[in-house]
Amino acid sequence: MTAATVALVLEWIAAVTGARRARRGAQLQSLWGGYGELFRVELDGGVAPTAVVKWVRPPAAAQATISDARKRRSYDVEATFYRDFAARCDDSCRVARLYGSRSVGGEWLFVLEDLDAAGFAIRHDDADATGLDACLSWLASFHARFLDAPANELWPTGTYWHLATRTDELSAISDPALRTLAPWLDARLTEARYQTILHGDPKEANFCFSEHGRRVAAVDFQYTGRGCAMKDVAYLLYGRSDEPADGIAHDHLDTYFRELRGAVERGPIAERVDLAAVEQEGRALYPLARLDFCRFLAGWRPARWQRDQRGQAYVRRQLERLGQNSK
Repeated sequence: MTAATVALVLEWIAAVTGARRARRGAQLQSLWGGYGELFRVELDGGVAPTAVVKWVRPPAAAQATISDARKRRSYDVEATFYRDFAARCDDSCRVARLYGSRSVGGEWLFVLEDLDAAGFAIRHDDADATGLDACLSWLASFHARFLDAPANELWPTGTYWHLATRTDELSAISDPALRTLAPWLDARLTEARYQTILHGDPKEANFCFSEHGRRVAAVDFQYTGRGCAMKDVAYLLYGRSDEPADGIAHDHLDTYFRELRGAVERGPIAERVDLAAVEQEGRALYPLARLDFCRFLAGWRPARWQRDQRGQAYVRRQLERLGQNSK
């Protein structure tokens, strides 16, 4: 990357933010797999004093693999989300404002609102009860907003771990019962009556927290698409330090559905949605969504999965409940 290239990018950033000049600040983090970086820019004039830039530059060594194609497509999806869907998110499911984006020469650039400056400067990998409730509230509001909405140009199936993207890892699952059950689990979740648009990667690291943790904003919409809301919830709750022995976080589910009811009742679809039916289906599918995420972990990193004793215990209990025989 030459100085001339950086200068042209900064000139474009200044143009889309209405600034007289944009200066590169500190790098915030590298993107997964060496696909680029996030950094802050300082703006003279324009929409705000600072902005955050996501500059996606796939490594030269990246090969035409399924994984590489999925990553590249994910940035097109993220651009679509910010362009066509983000404006429907209010303070109850806060996202960064997009100042500008472009895709040129196999690279992507996103210029986004600086959420730190907007009051969301705290990060957590394992949030406390207040912070987790804020994340669940965000998900509930997001899911309510897009309940039964079309997901045009997003992923037809949201999340990066659903079975269609991981068929090559299915054979790595050592448990034959879990391996055999995988297509059925995927079908049950795909055929859920109540579908929404999923965030797709709602781990705590993808939420920015306010000072006291009562409010959050979400980032990273690369795997946003249509699906059963319980997939987002199960993903967020998996592996927490306060996880109950049975793996079913009943209190957290109560929080999610309470927030979902409030969000739907405040929205324009209240008269068209049977909230009792939505909750009944969601609670029934949550254990399957969690089991499906275990399927992903078992095939993605088999050695790490073998050390996940709580996850394996959950799989055994669920397979017994479903009448399957684990090895």
